[in-house]
Amino acid sequence: MKQFFLLAFSILAFLNLQAQDFQGMAVYESKTSTSEFKTRLEGNKDITPEMRAMAENAMKQMFEKTFILNFDKTSSIYKEEEKLDAPGQGQPGFKMITSMTGGGGTYYKNVKDKSYVVDKEFMGKEFLVKDTLTTLKWKMESETKQIGGYTCFKATAVRPASKSDIRNFRPKDAKKEDSKTTNQTDGKQKTTSIMEEIEIPDNVTVTAWYTPEIPVNQGPENYWGLPGLILEANDGKTIILCSKIVLNPKDKAVIKAPTGGKIVTQAEYDEIVLKKMEELREMQGRNGGMQLRIGQ
Repeated sequence: MKQFFLLAFSILAFLNLQAQDFQGMAVYESKTSTSEFKTRLEGNKDITPEMRAMAENAMKQMFEKTFILNFDKTSSIYKEEEKLDAPGQGQPGFKMITSMTGGGGTYYKNVKDKSYVVDKEFMGKEFLVKDTLTTLKWKMESETKQIGGYTCFKATAVRPASKSDIRNFRPKDAKKEDSKTTNQTDGKQKTTSIMEEIEIPDNVTVTAWYTPEIPVNQGPENYWGLPGLILEANDGKTIILCSKIVLNPKDKAVIKAPTGGKIVTQAEYDEIVLKKMEELREMQGRNGGMQLRIGQ
């Protein structure tokens, strides 16, 4: 009986989708776990409680965001919800980090021609990343759950981890690094750049929940490729969960690709970001700024 009602809902949704001016809007809450970094902060004796509180508040601003997805039958735009700037958000450093956590621009997807365009601001420069959507090999599961009144099905896939997205950064194993440092320095204390304290996995496993009741090949960020709107995506570090859906809203959004900025491919943009991060790491090493002590 459950499958019958789901089929009926899917048929009705499909018929509704055939309307020439069909459009939908979905609100997503994105939250990235920072527990590993918080543990490192708590274990660093050089950081005062006040400094730790400021760091945790900054991480909350950077890694807890609200996004709006406007979509039609073939395309969508995904953008961070506009809000009054919090203290520090106007600073260049904050803008740089925002662009590396999925925010700060408009992400346009066209699933018909399998392309995407996203505008990015990085280190005071405007970029327009144009490239082909990555096709994931989704494994369809039979498990279901309810999200916002919609029946969702589970699907999993493995995808490469972006090297220019700091949400993929993981603190290196402290015990291994401490042991390595002790061997290298014969017990002497060593100071290192914060960039040397992180590592990035080659791949991440993604779990998505999609609903056939909204039969569009869309989802938040760069997620797509399932027979229904993706309402939740979890890569083990970042969870993106839909909190609101409006089908055929009264006020239609303009769904088109952004146009401003220097045109680059995703690989070219990643190379620019990684090169700048390496330059910052070298500057930190020379100037002694933003350093962490290890081997304590």
